[in-house]
Amino acid sequence: MKRREFITLIGSTAAAWPLAASAQQPMPVIGFLDRRSPDALADRLRAFRQGLKGTGYVEGENVATEYRWAENQLDRVPALAADLARRPVTVIVASGGAAVALAAKAATTTIPIVFLAAEDPVRLGLVASLARPGGNLTGINFLSTELVAKRLELLHELVPAATRVAVLVNPANVTNTESTLRDVEPAARAIGLQIQILNASTSREIDAAFASVVRGRPDAFFVGGDSFFDSRRVQLVHLATHHHVPATYSGREYAEVGGLMSYGSDITDAYRQVGIYTGRILKGAKPAELPVVQSSKFELVINHQTARMLGLTVPPSLIATADEVIE
Repeated sequence: MKRREFITLIGSTAAAWPLAASAQQPMPVIGFLDRRSPDALADRLRAFRQGLKGTGYVEGENVATEYRWAENQLDRVPALAADLARRPVTVIVASGGAAVALAAKAATTTIPIVFLAAEDPVRLGLVASLARPGGNLTGINFLSTELVAKRLELLHELVPAATRVAVLVNPANVTNTESTLRDVEPAARAIGLQIQILNASTSREIDAAFASVVRGRPDAFFVGGDSFFDSRRVQLVHLATHHHVPATYSGREYAEVGGLMSYGSDITDAYRQVGIYTGRILKGAKPAELPVVQSSKFELVINHQTARMLGLTVPPSLIATADEVIE
């Protein structure tokens, strides 16, 4: 071999080494755990990926995701969390409520976890404090149960003649239900409302709850914030409309499918923030040093078409303060 050819060969081989080393670097993997099904989260997943992209990660290009869906079977969540913890995932996203976050926490003390929870994460035992989480968990607290009293006040403003309100909760979601009941009962008394608690953990039980509504004829209906209810929002809205019961819900997706009124945190933005935190952890940030973010964006959405169909006149004060009025 001629000297010039030998030098060229050595040079080209050396140049290839960093490329080969880079190609062998394993792609980081996100474990995404949710109690629902993927079709219920299309917009939220899009926001999550947008947040990831803002930190430089694009799914399928420089990061992979292992999804685990419980398909609304809460008892499957611990096993799915344990399965993710056994795999080589870099970070776990626990989406879909306190039960999912607690299952992820129980599954691993070493893999970083980013949670999305409506309840106070300190009271749940997920973190030591909001400012200094202290362990392998951090995340977004989107303030759903804390808004119960405000939702009840808005419902009373829209239906001022109401004296009896049926409140639907999911007993399978114990922490969420306890928080809702703790807040809704004193809030109802403060504005002179009587409440009737209804329970539903399945689609059939939702139908049974509305059968109770038909028999009892409450003046209004309050649907507690719950990820299972979110996945059954079309059923809930249809039943409330069919039985001509004014109802309030926890998120805009209910109003978008015909629900009368919703008030709650901007959940889509919360998922974007989860994506940002996930990306920061992929870059090396420690969960213990990332403060829990509390949502500060709240939305009041009124479906004016549904109000007219129910024979309700929406007060100008509500129209003026609504973030969106669906005509």
